[in-house]
Amino acid sequence: MHYNGAHAMQFIDAMDGRKRNLRMIHMNKTHATSHMGNELLDLPPLDAIRGFVAVARRMSITLAAQDLCLTQSAVSRQILSLEEHLGAPLLVRKHRAIALTDDGERLFALASPWLERLAGYAESVRDERRMHPVTITAAIGFASLWILPRLGSFQDAHPHIDVRLAANNQLLDLQREGIDLAVRYAREAGAPPGAERLFGEKVLPVASKSVAARAFKNPQALLGEALLELDERARPWLRWSDWLSATGIANAKPKAYLHFNQYDQLIHAAVEGRGVALGRLPLVRPMLQDGRLVALADDGRGHSDYAYWLIDGLSEPRQEVKVFREWIVQQAQLAGDSLPGAGKGNARA
Repeated sequence: MHYNGAHAMQFIDAMDGRKRNLRMIHMNKTHATSHMGNELLDLPPLDAIRGFVAVARRMSITLAAQDLCLTQSAVSRQILSLEEHLGAPLLVRKHRAIALTDDGERLFALASPWLERLAGYAESVRDERRMHPVTITAAIGFASLWILPRLGSFQDAHPHIDVRLAANNQLLDLQREGIDLAVRYAREAGAPPGAERLFGEKVLPVASKSVAARAFKNPQALLGEALLELDERARPWLRWSDWLSATGIANAKPKAYLHFNQYDQLIHAAVEGRGVALGRLPLVRPMLQDGRLVALADDGRGHSDYAYWLIDGLSEPRQEVKVFREWIVQQAQLAGDSLPGAGKGNARA
C-alpha cells in the first residue's frame, strides 16, 4: 500500500504510540458498559467495520478510500476507532505496505462474508419494493394504432406505473419472457382459456378525405385509385382480392397496388393520401373520429369471426398489472364495436 508522504509518516508514528494504550482503553470501556448487560452496545460501529473490510480486501487504504468514496484520512480514522473499540491492533503498518494481524485476519474472516450477506439482503429488499414496469405484448399494428394513441391517458392517471410495450407479430411465451399481458387476434375457438374478449373485427375501405371523395362514388371508382395491400396471405379478408370478389369485380384491375408488410405503415400511407386501405375499424377509429380517414358506407360486409383477446401472463398478477389490465378493458368498452357517426352518401366519417 502507498501513502502520501508526510501524512503516512505521521500516521505510522501516531499508531506506534496508540498501540500501547489500546488494551487499557478497551478495559476501561468494557468496565463502563458491562454492567448494562446489553451486548449490542459492545458491537463496533458499522462504518468502522466497513472501512476495515474495504482495507483488508484491497490491502490498501488509498484504494479502500476510493471504493468507499472517502478520503484516506477518514478511512484511517475508522481503522483507529475500530482498534480502540476492540483493544487490539488489526493492521501491521510498514513503510509502504500493510498486513493484517492475527486479530485482523479473524475479524476479516468474520466480517467480510457478513457484509456481503447484508448487502445482498438490502438489495433484495430494495428490489422487492421497486415497481417493475407492466409489460404488454401485441402485434405491431395493434400496438401502434390502438395502444399507443391511448397510452398517454393512462400515464396521466397513473404516473407512478411504468409500462413496457413489446410489439411483436410473433406469439411470445409470456411466462418465459416475463410478460404480464398480451393482446391476441384469434377466433373464439383459438383463444386461450381465461382470455377476455375486447372487441370484434370489422373491415371497410378507408382513405383520406380527398381520395375518398373520388374513390367512394361507386364500386368502379375504387379501381381508379391505388389499393394499399397488406402482405398477409394467412388472413385473406384483409386483402383486396376478397373484397373485390364480394363486390362483383374480382377480375378488375385497379390503378395500382402498393404492398406493405406492416399494417400500421399501410394505414399511415392511407392518411397521407397514397391510396385506399382496408381499414380494421377498431384500430383506425381515432382517425375516423378526427377526420384523418373516411370509411366507405357500411353495407353489412366486412365482418369477421376473429376478435381481439386480452390474456394474462401470470396467474397472480401484481397490483400495477391489475390496474393496467382494468384500464385496457375500460378503453375497449369505451371504443365499442360500432363505427362512429353516420355519414352521408357513400362514405362515412
